[in-house]
Amino acid sequence: MADQLISVLGGYGEVGATAVRRLSEYGYGRIRVGGRNPSRGSALLGDLPGIELSYVDIEDAGSLQEFCSGAHVVLNCAGPSYRILDTAARAALKAGAHYVDVAGDVPAHRALGSTSGDRVAVFSAGLMPGLTGLLPRLIAGPGDRLDLHVGGAVRMTPASAADILLAQGPDFGESLAHWRDGAVVSRSLTPLRKVRPAGFPEPVDAMPFLPTEGIRLAEELGVDELRFYTAYASEAIPTALAMAWADDPEFRDDYIELLTQAAKTDLRERDPYYVLTACVPTATGTSSSLTLCTSDPYQLSGVVAALTASAVAQEKIGPGVHFADSVLDPDDIAEALRRDPLVQSLSIQKPADSAAGHISAPQN
Repeated sequence: MADQLISVLGGYGEVGATAVRRLSEYGYGRIRVGGRNPSRGSALLGDLPGIELSYVDIEDAGSLQEFCSGAHVVLNCAGPSYRILDTAARAALKAGAHYVDVAGDVPAHRALGSTSGDRVAVFSAGLMPGLTGLLPRLIAGPGDRLDLHVGGAVRMTPASAADILLAQGPDFGESLAHWRDGAVVSRSLTPLRKVRPAGFPEPVDAMPFLPTEGIRLAEELGVDELRFYTAYASEAIPTALAMAWADDPEFRDDYIELLTQAAKTDLRERDPYYVLTACVPTATGTSSSLTLCTSDPYQLSGVVAALTASAVAQEKIGPGVHFADSVLDPDDIAEALRRDPLVQSLSIQKPADSAAGHISAPQN
């Protein structure tokens, strides 16, 4: 692994910088870190003197191609993903490299098509989407009902806000819908007010939204029913989103600030937290459950991206264009998360499995 070059695009941001640090810890000695402002990488260079800082402009085809040249894997942590789509993926594949994208999602996957040849391209290798489609596979199976809650109170980056504002339409999912008996059932759920799912430190508002990742998860697992809720600590973010979407269907940069300020409002009276919880409810209670807690979903997305890039580098994923949740090994990822300091706790309860139990990670 020490001889394999991994090029990390957007490696100066929090997601990318975390991915770079983890890749170094995993034993990858050759890491090229790229972005428009290499000076932002000085902190990384101080901690990891072996890395290579590089200027790259994703909108400049020549600059991007040079950045990908010689890489075994190109990991894209830049955003917003709606502007990048398959641009970085095509440059990586043209250079003969494998490709991993912390985001990308359905639009980028579709834009790239099946043009990877003998290379690997993996999209949605973050927390959501990513872990939200992967970890529930540890507890659910054919015929089950699966309930998921994910969210909390965390700061929001401008790139994340931009992607959230664009997350509308069939490529992303359907509000108020859930999966039942092999199909999407529209307008079948209502928001839940002041509920407290497992792992959440306070009551939250749970808004039903069935993402395309959830539909894929339901199809691949063969569950009878899947309900997916996004959890909010207050009405600040849902209100900001409603204003943005109702005002104009076109993307507007001024709503980025509105959304990031709404996230700051949630943090005025509480410490940051982010929870992913999944359970298989039964008539007599809960047969199995999983809860992951972190204080920083952006950095944890960087961990997932690094684990995915490592899996690709080790040829654990076959050629083709994939979504991360469909090709990563959930047991391997759960074990790696258990050891990562960014994971405050990870509990997996499967009563039918004698090996199941509570897994906890060091507290930050």
